[in-house]
Amino acid sequence: MTQWVRTCTRDDIDAEGLIRIDHDGRIFAIHRSPDDGFCRTDGLCTQEAVNLADGLVTDHVIECPGHDGQFDCRTGEFKRAQDCGRHQTCPVLVEGEDILIG
Repeated sequence: MTQWVRTCTRDDIDAEGLIRIDHDGRIFAIHRSPDDGFCRTDGLCTQEAVNLADGLVTDHVIECPGHDGQFDCRTGEFKRAQDCGRHQTCPVLVEGEDILIG
């Protein structure tokens, strides 16, 4: 059974925005899509270990601030530039205003 942990609120993340979440010794990025959905990825780029929360977001695509690579935050699939391997994506649970990660 998944144990869910409250990380932030919906208002902490702008539409098409990202925030960094540090939890259990790991770094994650939580993205808010323009259609008000949320997803979580590893917080560091697989190529240069750059913090993805400092990147740009358009729709469901995150652009790494280190090498301009782009990937879909829903699937982890690379869209542009050097393919650094698939980014791990994980579900997010929204309960009222709270965003939880498993």
